[in-house]
Amino acid sequence: MTELTNEQQDALFKRVFEDHHEGRIALEILIQRYARNAVTVGGIDAILKTYIQAGNREVLDHILLRINRANGVQVTEEEDA
Repeated sequence: MTELTNEQQDALFKRVFEDHHEGRIALEILIQRYARNAVTVGGIDAILKTYIQAGNREVLDHILLRINRANGVQVTEEEDA
């Protein structure tokens, strides 16, 4: 795989998930499926489910971070991790 700079990767995510019609649809499907709130009922099972959902959400957050950076949104070091 060709190494891309951070700026090139940001632009790639923007093109795929924001500029391309089907990419916008795909991102919306991913958000609908994986953006979930914490589970608050169910003891340890709720905690485990919340951790799984947080892992899924991390992928979405990464995609959105890349798109935002490509659009010139300033991100903090913590968000960039």
